[in-house]
Amino acid sequence: MELRWLEDFLALARTRHFSRAAEMQHVSQPTFSRRIKLLEEAMDATLINRQTLPLSLTPAGEQFRAMCERMTRDLRDTRDRIAEIEEAAVRRISVGSTQGLFSHFFSQWADRTGLRDRLAINLESTNWIGEDFLDALDNGDVDLVLCYWHEHLPWRQRLDPQRYTWLSLEQERITPFTIVQEDGTPRFTLPGTADQPVPAISYHSRGFLSSAILEQISRSTEQAHLFPLNENTHSASIKALVKQGFGMGWLPYRMGAKSQQFGQLARAGGEQWDVFVQIRLIRLRQPRSEDTITLWNELENQHDE
Repeated sequence: MELRWLEDFLALARTRHFSRAAEMQHVSQPTFSRRIKLLEEAMDATLINRQTLPLSLTPAGEQFRAMCERMTRDLRDTRDRIAEIEEAAVRRISVGSTQGLFSHFFSQWADRTGLRDRLAINLESTNWIGEDFLDALDNGDVDLVLCYWHEHLPWRQRLDPQRYTWLSLEQERITPFTIVQEDGTPRFTLPGTADQPVPAISYHSRGFLSSAILEQISRSTEQAHLFPLNENTHSASIKALVKQGFGMGWLPYRMGAKSQQFGQLARAGGEQWDVFVQIRLIRLRQPRSEDTITLWNELENQHDE
């Protein structure tokens, strides 16, 4: 049974005339009559009394008409609701976010600012690295970028204030973590020695955190002896390897402090090894949507309060 057959039947029930109903449905009368016949065959019942002038509905037809009216009403309401949902989705502002910030910061921040229903994460962005986020802004793939920022990014000059503007939302502490041993002591501890370097799970060199960590290590009064095991793009990947005991790694403090799977995490060194970066929200100075500017102004007002 096809939906248009139900619409045909309602048109015939209203007009009680095959020719006028066919005209309403924008089909020829033979085609219309054939569709009504197919409908009756599908229902295994006679719905139209063709012996009366004007046409009338049989008792089965009256029952069927009530069902058709409910279905078409529900369909119309559903279509309207879907249209509203689609319109709202179009109005939602697209956000590109690093995987780490998406997993442990975005939801709480969006709820706190009351913006969750107006923002949509571009899930592809959780696989982007470094400058990919600014490329996405330039290309119109996202309206906003949620990322880390610090003065040691090798491509920091790209954030031209004539082209971009930003808000610093919070400061993030990046802390070296390691799994603990059975006696409760850290399995790996900075700074290590030349004979026994500390195995380290590193960040991708094109990412946001690698250069900040290297700069902190270079400024330490103690020389760090590290044995890089591998390079990862995401904090979650580093955390998983750290928790399985392969080595130590720098993680956002809130991300490392709350995990219990595989074993408890502990600091792999004192606070002198902590790295501090900004969590920034970035947009084009001339955004493509007025909704972006409206939302941005609301955020600025919240920060000023």
